[in-house]
Amino acid sequence: MMTTLRFSGLALFCAASIGAAVPTPAKPSTVSPKPRLTEPKLTIAQVKDEGPAVALTFDACMGKVDDRILDTLVENRIPSTIFVTARWLKHNAAAFAVMRANPDLFEIEDHGENHVPAIDVPMTIFGIKTAGSSEAVAAEVEGGAEAIMAAGGERPVWFRGATAKYTPSAIAEIQSLGYRVAGYSINGDSGSLLGASGVARQYHRAKDGDVIISHINQPTHEAGEGVVKGILDLKARGFRFVRLKDRTEPVSGKSF
Repeated sequence: MMTTLRFSGLALFCAASIGAAVPTPAKPSTVSPKPRLTEPKLTIAQVKDEGPAVALTFDACMGKVDDRILDTLVENRIPSTIFVTARWLKHNAAAFAVMRANPDLFEIEDHGENHVPAIDVPMTIFGIKTAGSSEAVAAEVEGGAEAIMAAGGERPVWFRGATAKYTPSAIAEIQSLGYRVAGYSINGDSGSLLGASGVARQYHRAKDGDVIISHINQPTHEAGEGVVKGILDLKARGFRFVRLKDRTEPVSGKSF
């Protein structure tokens, strides 16, 4: 907080007369205010008399694939939406081939080219530098989409950026490129940092219409075990699973 100092004429005269330094007014701060960030919430439309349904969404940021999760989805014929980066695609051709071979299960969407937060202001989020400009946001989005198509996938219609946080102006930029911004309503694994029991509890919270976000690129993390338990628990409780393109409601957002 900047404090303004006020001195009367007498005080200034006295200070000068005894050789004291006279304070000079402080310069206005040049530090830019922290931008308002939005983390969109997304749910799927509820359908009467069809029973509870959820949308499982997974981020594939970089690294490898968690076969515990991928195998569970395939073996149990559970649909989901996978957000992949160009970085992940470069090293996981076999896993991507499995997804492409099961188009009834896997909807492939855009997680960006280099896993750079799609924020058009220079800053850091969780230690990651943001895109920093509208041009860089567009490059991150389109670079991810081009990588998906180059690998044999369809052009994506949804985008989810690294950290899932945005400025309102970045969201407008993404939408102007023809994409919907994918939020969520339940954070399933807190960036794959939760333990197995914590993840299972998050999944157990799910209600009809929820969109759950988790990660499918951390095979060494305990969180993957919890994701598997959570999925199978939902299935045992009679939940159905849909992809985002099957049924979604308008996006809303909350600011931080």
